[in-house]
Amino acid sequence: MNTRNKRAVQHRPETLAKREEILKVAALMFGEKGTSNTTLQDIAGQVGMTHAGVLHYFGSKKGLLLEVLKYRDSQDVADLEGKRMPGGLDAFRHLIKTAEENMKRPGIVQTYLILSSESVTEGNLGKDYFFSRYSCLRAELSESLGKVLVGEQGSLSDSDRTAIEDAAAGILAAMDGLQLQWLLDPEHVNLARASRFIIETAVSAVIDPHENCLDRNR
Repeated sequence: MNTRNKRAVQHRPETLAKREEILKVAALMFGEKGTSNTTLQDIAGQVGMTHAGVLHYFGSKKGLLLEVLKYRDSQDVADLEGKRMPGGLDAFRHLIKTAEENMKRPGIVQTYLILSSESVTEGNLGKDYFFSRYSCLRAELSESLGKVLVGEQGSLSDSDRTAIEDAAAGILAAMDGLQLQWLLDPEHVNLARASRFIIETAVSAVIDPHENCLDRNR
């Protein structure tokens, strides 16, 4: 009886509205000040709550940080058809646009890198989120590249599928690595421009493969 009542309260419209208000404020504050310089008390004060009130919704600061990342993911596609990443080459254009947006929110990028690196430890709170996120993104990017190739040359060969899967994984890995370099040295690393270069290079290598210069003079 008590459990059912508690679940009902958690899903009331006013409860969901307050939860989203907290997420909006937290995303803004973490984005501007970073995780270490933003406390739950800071966030609570901005939404007219106590520290304990914020914990009631998210359990811990790490729990809030993970939900902020999920909120960011949903907001990045909120204005897109179906509220999801587009297909075909537009998927990769969307990644470039996301890199451009990330340059405006270094604190969120910092949060993402810290939590993603911690997620590889057993029992970590963020492990399921990051595992699912990478799996879904690899699948979506692979599907998008596959559709581009199928439209140009028919059915995919085994080598096509391998190249597509490697490109999808490589693009995500490169983008994450560039985010780290950008945070450490923003004067010499342009996140958006370098991300565009990596994405265009990987996609071009799959769609229009050419001689690998590293194979020369072997």
